[in-house]
Amino acid sequence: MPIRPRPASLGEFELLVLLATLSLGDDAYPVSIAADIEKRIGRRASRTSVLITLERLEDKELVSSWYGDPTPQRGGRPKRYFRAKPRGVQAVRDTLERIETMKDGLAAVLKVK
Repeated sequence: MPIRPRPASLGEFELLVLLATLSLGDDAYPVSIAADIEKRIGRRASRTSVLITLERLEDKELVSSWYGDPTPQRGGRPKRYFRAKPRGVQAVRDTLERIETMKDGLAAVLKVK
């Protein structure tokens, strides 16, 4: 039986960045993604670390990006927005499935419900 090809594996921070990107929809850019991660899980994420991760995810063809209109608040520079591609959504699903599979039978050890 042939092995089904899977999207690239996601590291923890890649997963967090992709989840925040999905959550924010068309408002996903590095600053808003970092703020979403910090607000939701209390982990500080710098704009730079988020941008580097997004660029790596774009290289893996898991997200795409585009530039918005320049704004005076940004000194005339445009924001770079990101959106998860279908492969990115599948990578999130696969990663969460692997986590659930590995977690099976460990409720007593992990003290989870």
